[in-house]
Amino acid sequence: MELLTKDFFMEATENCPVIPEIINDEWLEALSESDCDIVYIVYGDICTIPEIVEKVKQAGKMAIVHMDLIVGLSSKEISVDFLKKYTRADGIISMKPAMIKRANDVGLFTIQRFYLMDRFTYVNIEKHIKNCNPDVVEFLPAGLSKVMSYLVEKIDRPVVASGLTQDKADVMGALKAGAIAVATSNRTVWNC
Repeated sequence: MELLTKDFFMEATENCPVIPEIINDEWLEALSESDCDIVYIVYGDICTIPEIVEKVKQAGKMAIVHMDLIVGLSSKEISVDFLKKYTRADGIISMKPAMIKRANDVGLFTIQRFYLMDRFTYVNIEKHIKNCNPDVVEFLPAGLSKVMSYLVEKIDRPVVASGLTQDKADVMGALKAGAIAVATSNRTVWNC
């Protein structure tokens, strides 16, 4: 299999836009169910990650390890060096800028993850991307209004939506999903 590059990543996700996240050994064994050539590894520890990566590679997939979720790996650059030296991982995911920078330095594919929690996170994303230069950027949450509608059905409390309200369409989406109100620091939508 070839080196994981931006072009390969784009082609792979164009062919199959659903990237499996492997969260346990059972899901690792089920890799053949996915047509995607890329796999996110979001479980394991410092002792098991080499074996997990190897199984992903044996399945003919590119292995991207979420560094922040592997037990025993610190948020120090040496953890990236460990992954590069002792596994055949193709890349990493991390929210930590130092990890992304080090992975770039050692030739690993990089995905910088952002939890889109509020406007303050939102306004700093461009700066972080410029400083870290990841290959791909990942934003969470995806489909928030859909998730919210599920939660509204399951809980017996009023829900107020908050965070990343860009326009009135976001407000309407949250209300349609079952929120009773939307709290926002975006003044352009305060007059509803």
